[in-house]
Amino acid sequence: MILLLFFSFHFAISNVPVWSKTGHRVIGEIAQQHLNSRTKKEILKLLDGQGLAAVANFSDEIKADTIYRKFSAWHYVNFPADAAYKDVEPSPYGDVVTGIQKCIEIVKNENSSKSDRAFYLKMLVHLMGDLHQPMHVGRLEDRGGNDIEVQWFNRPSNLHKIWDANMIDDYGMSYTELAASLPSLTKKQVGAIQKGSIYDWLEETQDIANEVYKSVENGEKLYYRYSYDWWDTLETQLEKGGLRLAKVLNDLF
Repeated sequence: MILLLFFSFHFAISNVPVWSKTGHRVIGEIAQQHLNSRTKKEILKLLDGQGLAAVANFSDEIKADTIYRKFSAWHYVNFPADAAYKDVEPSPYGDVVTGIQKCIEIVKNENSSKSDRAFYLKMLVHLMGDLHQPMHVGRLEDRGGNDIEVQWFNRPSNLHKIWDANMIDDYGMSYTELAASLPSLTKKQVGAIQKGSIYDWLEETQDIANEVYKSVENGEKLYYRYSYDWWDTLETQLEKGGLRLAKVLNDLF
């Protein structure tokens, strides 16, 4: 009975949807490359020498501990495709926007303990990645695409998982290789991406999510064509997530 409960629990945790480990590390790596010297120094102090890629999956790793269950709702936000975030009644459990705002508040407050600032900094790195994953800004009725079942190269999957893991994992690159392969941008292009607020970036991701929903039908079989059509968008979201995370952190420190 104990073994059965253990494996059931492990299965449930291992299938919790996440922007793949590689994807989150890519975002952390890109952000690390765009930090100013002061920010790098302060982050190294808080994280005891670790870089952003190393802590990028912290928020998913702690899900196995029920103490941190209260943070589960911070990984996403679900609201209607034709609605604006500010016009929808907020979830009492929080969402990715309120989660990011709380992290910023605590990290910015120098009166917060070092352990709290480090904890919420790690959370922030992850949540900024989630903000740019289209299916983390999906619809409530299908749980951000989790209930839209598809076949990925004849393997059972769903629309959320396609964007979280399948496309990135099947691409076969390490996070450093993938980060290095992303398009080179000019300072002007980087500045343009970093403009705006969390709400602007959320609406942008929602627009992409609306298009992603149109890209498949329930039960559809997906192969190379889907990655071909959507890989540029996925790369762009990874790059934007990293650049905007760097902007938030540089402003914080």
